Amino acid sequence: MHLLLIEDDLDFGRALQGALKAEGISSEWLRRAGDAPQGFHDTPFDCVLLDLSLPDGCGFDLLARWRRTASAVPVIVMTARSGLADRLKGLDGGADDFIVKPFATEELISRIRAVLRRYARQASEQWIVGPLTIEPRRYLARLGAETLKLSPREFQLLLELAREPGVVVAKGALSQRLDPLGEPVDFATIEVHVSNLRRKIGAERIHTARGIGYVLVP
Repeated sequence: MHLLLIEDDLDFGRALQGALKAEGISSEWLRRAGDAPQGFHDTPFDCVLLDLSLPDGCGFDLLARWRRTASAVPVIVMTARSGLADRLKGLDGGADDFIVKPFATEELISRIRAVLRRYARQASEQWIVGPLTIEPRRYLARLGAETLKLSPREFQLLLELAREPGVVVAKGALSQRLDPLGEPVDFATIEVHVSNLRRKIGAERIHTARGIGYVLVP
């Protein structure tokens, strides 16, 4: 899991990044609204943690801009504002969740997982895609009753395709998401991983959209 953290407070940002890392969650940290991306198409971020009070702007404005571009990446608003009006403005403006500071890190991580389950159209820690069962937290995948022996990259590839079954995932997006903190994975390497994954789960379960990417068949 790779998150974008937009938070201007140095101490809080460092502490939050450390807590996320302890849970195996990588993150990129920005402190200004002006440094935030225009949208999230073909980006490696699974979720955004957004502070409302930024030194050069308001988080609500960022959120509105992203939703105008049809960016569907989940956004969790973090703020010290506890008023009902602010919560309603955030949720009605396209936020997927709203958490008031100070909060327990455990609660935030639980909310992140819940938001990502909803985004992936999965209702539990087990993702069901046809005959496939995937448990992201346990790094486990099964085809029927058989536990699959997948490499870390193969498992990550399956996870990315399973987030939106039946939807084409662009090669460019996979290139970033398979190694979010390193160099983008080249397309030839992705093709090798796809070939290996097809051999293990069945070639008919991963279709190729020529010139675009791949789709996991539900």
